[in-house]
Amino acid sequence: MSERVEVLLSEEEVNRRIRQIGEQISKDYAGKNVHLVCVLKGGSFFMCELAKRITVPVSLDFMSVSSYGGDTKSSGVVKIVKDLDESITDKHVIVVEDIVDSGRTLSYLLEMLKNRGCKDVKLCTLLDKPDRRVVDVKVDYTGFQIPDEFVVGYGLDYDQKYRNLPYIGVVKFD
Repeated sequence: MSERVEVLLSEEEVNRRIRQIGEQISKDYAGKNVHLVCVLKGGSFFMCELAKRITVPVSLDFMSVSSYGGDTKSSGVVKIVKDLDESITDKHVIVVEDIVDSGRTLSYLLEMLKNRGCKDVKLCTLLDKPDRRVVDVKVDYTGFQIPDEFVVGYGLDYDQKYRNLPYIGVVKFD
């Protein structure tokens, strides 16, 4: 079976929306510092572009988490593969994610970060698939709501391919 990628959101659309989110975060955090926490691997492309468009002071850190369990369904148990390098105590934290779908992992992650003494925790995602939501997660900054399709590009991959696409595409199988 071969695959092809069809453009869902162009590079121009993605760049324009990231600029708008950066402007909103800068307005919301005027006079404050923000600490961006990237969820690896996919969120790294989005976070780097977003950070360049935020005008208030920004610090960065990275986490890697996995949800594991039996078969094709997540057990809801989250394993921290790579934890933060710095304390988030007394910081304004924004978790930056490439895509929010079921919400299971993010629900756990957000609660865990809130318990680490930060001033507040918000969630920013490039893509949101509300039709896939199993756990209610409040997304504070959303790039795009998308249909329940398999998407790649801008950090999202299919079998470690297509992360480097400068647009969001839908994988179609022939």
